[in-house]
Parts: sequence; C-alpha cells; structure tokens
Amino acid sequence: MAEFVVTPWEVKGNVDYDKLIKDFGTEKIDEKLLKRIKKHTGELHHFLRRGIYFSHRDMNWILDKYEKGEKFHLYTGRGPSGKVHLGHLVPWIFTKWLQDKFDTELWFQMTDDEKFLIKDKPLEEVNKTAYENALDVIAVGFKPKKTHIFSDIDYIKTQYKIALKVAKKTTLSTAKSIFGFTDSSNIGITFFPAIQTVPCFLPSELNGKNIPVLIPASIDQDNYWRMARDVAEKLGYYKPAQIHGRFLPGLQGMSEEGKMSSSVESTCIFTTDTPKAVREKVMKHAFSGGARNVEEHRKFGGKP
Repeated sequence: MAEFVVTPWEVKGNVDYDKLIKDFGTEKIDEKLLKRIKKHTGELHHFLRRGIYFSHRDMNWILDKYEKGEKFHLYTGRGPSGKVHLGHLVPWIFTKWLQDKFDTELWFQMTDDEKFLIKDKPLEEVNKTAYENALDVIAVGFKPKKTHIFSDIDYIKTQYKIALKVAKKTTLSTAKSIFGFTDSSNIGITFFPAIQTVPCFLPSELNGKNIPVLIPASIDQDNYWRMARDVAEKLGYYKPAQIHGRFLPGLQGMSEEGKMSSSVESTCIFTTDTPKAVREKVMKHAFSGGARNVEEHRKFGGKP
C-alpha cells in the first residue's frame, strides 16, 4: 500500500487502518466488544456493524464502570475553520447515538483558538465561525439539558487552570515528538494541545470527583488523547477512553484527495448545499472506477 499521512492537521493517501492501530497502540473493536456494547444498547449502530468505528482505547473499562453504576461523560469537538460538511457529521451522529443509549452528558469543544493559530484568519472570524458551526451541532439533535457546547476563546477562564496543570506536566520535547512542532511553530500552537485535553478532565473538576470520559472521534486526533493519557494519573484524573472512526473521503476518494475537506469545495458536500448543488458535485466528481475524464478513461482504463 502506498504511503499515507495521518496527523491532526493533514490526512492523505489510502489509509492503512490496521497499521494505525499498531502504530498508535490502540485495540481493534472485535466481536466480543460489539456484543458487550449491544447488551447495553439493544442494537448496534450501523457505524459499528460496518466497521466505520474500528478502534478503541479502554472501551471495556468504560463499560466496566458503567456496569458498576458509574456513568461516563462524552467529549468530542470541532475545529471551526469553515462550513460543516458530511465528514464532520460522522462522529457527531455516532456521538448522539451514544448519548441517547447511555443517557450521558456531552462536552463539545469548539477549538476556534487553534484555527486562529494555524490559519491566516482574524480572531473574530474564527470565533464567529464557531457559533455558526454550533447551529449544525444543535441540529444533530443532542439532548439540550445534557450537552455543553463551548468556544475555547470564550470559555478559556473555565479551562485555563486545567490547561496549566497539563502544560506543566508536558515537556516541550514531548510536544515536539507527538505533534511535530518545529522552531518555526508559534508558541501559541505549542500550548494549544494542553487546552484540547481539558474536556478530558473538566467533568471531574466541576463535579469534585473522578468521572470517566469517552471520546468518539476520528483517529487523526489521537495524538491529543495520548498526551492526555500520559498526564492524567499524574494529575489525579482517570485516563480518557477513546473510540476511533475512519475518515469519510472526498468525492474522488482517499487516494486522490484524502478525507473530505472544506478547502476542496468541489468534492465536499456541505450541510448548506442545495439538492441541486449536491447532485452536480456527485455527478461530476464521485467517480467509481472511472478515470478523471473520458479521454483518460479511454487511454488508461478504469481504476479498480
């Protein structure tokens, strides 16, 4: 299989998910775990049945706690760089199912601070985008009384003490190793991972006792959770558990363009697209085995 790239900021190539499980040190979701989940949910979400969610850390521990009467909280989020598309909805739809089945609280972090630090966009713009994206999050149908949606920029006072504790226990060398920071990285982005780990521990801090946290997310965000797990016990918290999803490719497939991305509007289906726009994108770009155009197809043949 050709080389692929999976980082919190870039995904490209045909991803070898088995290799990611090995490289990231996670566990494959097997039939035994699926049966255990089904015992509590009554049915399996089609993302589980079809292997869209394929990997985990400590899911059995989460179920152990749940079976002993210790409820867990959910944590997922969104980096608000633009409009919401179908790829963003995959983890949100699965998270809603988990919330419904286990009757859990959800912490939904809008990392508008990160987008300001890595994108050439004004602070006010990324903050505004966070609130616009929140409308899509709300439309998924999460339980209003058990869902906390917050912008990092606006909610930093609540998060900062925990972020400081995480940062103090994480060396710059470790951050460079995990995230690939260099001497040209701005100092803001080198601190940001401490902020993204906060919701792993925020429920425990606010409730005055340790609360298990499960993170449903795409596996490209795993670097943050590895860092959170490294410092959790040093700070007196439970290690956060994860359940990882595959990437939704753009309309031309993973090998051509990687996961669906807002930066490639022509092959990305947004929640705000009209039915006409969706049809045009699918008819023009969603090839299945064919080449880019008739001429290339005649010359080189189809792509299996």
